[in-house]
Amino acid sequence: QVQLVESGGGLVQAGGSLRLSCAASGRTSRNYAAGWFRQAPGKEREFVARISGGGTMTLYADSVKGRFTISRDNVKNTVYLQMSVLKPEDTAVYYCVADNSLADIFLGRADYWGQGTQVTVSS
Repeated sequence: QVQLVESGGGLVQAGGSLRLSCAASGRTSRNYAAGWFRQAPGKEREFVARISGGGTMTLYADSVKGRFTISRDNVKNTVYLQMSVLKPEDTAVYYCVADNSLADIFLGRADYWGQGTQVTVSS
């Protein structure tokens, strides 16, 4: 079992930056891939980014490419999402996920999900 706890959300003006953190505990492993999803009010949950266990492979949704960066520190068992040039449409609850499979993360079928952290971008 893996527990994921997100932090770093908050209120920011458009054009600003935030860094989300996801601390993993329990049966953590460098083999676990990780990622981020988000869900805005009244909208479907959507994929944001994912990273391989070793941190060498990343993938981003087109809507965030060039603005968001996913990274990880396997010593600290923490995954990060650096968000820059934030837009009001980035407003959502952001969820950290983990799974052995990169494909399952992309498909939203990850075994482990955090509780989410709210990001609000004002115009």
